[in-house]
Amino acid sequence: MTPHSSTLDILARLISFPTVSAESNLALIDCAEGLLAAAGFTTQRIPDPELAKSGLVARIGPDGPGGVLLSAHSDVVPVEGQAWTRAPFEMTREGDRVFGRGTTDMKGYLASMLSLAQRVEANRLTAPLMLVISYDEEIGCQGMRKMAPALEDLGWTPELCIVGEPTSMRVATGHKGKAALRAACHGEAGHSALAPKYVNALHLAAEFIAALKGLQESYAASGAKDSAYDVPYSTVHAGTLHGGTALNIVPQQAVIDFELRHLPQDALPDFLNRLTAETDRICAPYRKHFAGAGIDIAVTNTYPGLDISSGHPAVQRVARLCGSDELTKVAFGTEAGFFAGMGFPTVVCGPGSMEAQGHKADEYVTLAQLGQCDAMMDRLAAELC
Repeated sequence: MTPHSSTLDILARLISFPTVSAESNLALIDCAEGLLAAAGFTTQRIPDPELAKSGLVARIGPDGPGGVLLSAHSDVVPVEGQAWTRAPFEMTREGDRVFGRGTTDMKGYLASMLSLAQRVEANRLTAPLMLVISYDEEIGCQGMRKMAPALEDLGWTPELCIVGEPTSMRVATGHKGKAALRAACHGEAGHSALAPKYVNALHLAAEFIAALKGLQESYAASGAKDSAYDVPYSTVHAGTLHGGTALNIVPQQAVIDFELRHLPQDALPDFLNRLTAETDRICAPYRKHFAGAGIDIAVTNTYPGLDISSGHPAVQRVARLCGSDELTKVAFGTEAGFFAGMGFPTVVCGPGSMEAQGHKADEYVTLAQLGQCDAMMDRLAAELC
């Protein structure tokens, strides 16, 4: 199965825009908006309130409820520090693969979306086709969080939403929600020769990380389980630790960035309650020596999980469209939970494999996977007509 030539042409253009999350995506949005306007879509930008970035929404077909929404993000992860053997922001075709940053995550699907847009005929559509292009997904779905109010104001009510993250063209019915958090540990500075007289913030941090490990073990042993995931329980992970200024100074501050990736049953408020109990336990003995000893917890970002029943009509419909009845759940997060939260029946289905190709040097997608995605789009267009 081979992709449409227009899909490959568009993919080459999309890859040429180095839309890493730290940079602007406006050149890509200009390109996408031009293609959609030429195809007869009504388009609207949703600009970031502060950054040189924008989301884009587009619609074609009759007014009213129903229809299908397709969604992709425009940003990609950086290439620095990776051993690329090909130019990352040029599409390279070799055998049955096309290489370039974003081919799998997720400009391949975006190219298929935009290619479909060139093939649909507005006067034949019996239901609307809607497209959403977001930004800053790779840094915690921050763009979609900002776009969500404007999307809700549009009043769209699609009967199906497909978020095209890489699933090897299988229908994904779920992923965990995520919360990013920061712990600020407060100790007391002093000369290291007198270290026992002071509260070392790094000691607080070490005990806090041990508590996180304990919470992880608790989730693994007795928490909720979902065998559809590679890791069937909620996970707690400490990512960075910063503290201290010099070897001969007792550290006054230490900061830990950590995360919770959780099943629906393990809600964030419950985790925070358990964490508060742990911080009180850790800090109590230190406060006998220094009243200012403490650990402050802040939630820095969240995005919702996705969980749609395997028997939902939307799931069965996409299984027919993509030509595979194999269902899965993915380990990584997506923007699907935002659309589900708006009341749209939502699944994840797109070309490529995140585990095999995503975020890696010499990222690629196979022509067969792109061809399967284009075939799904063609079947969808036939349904909408």
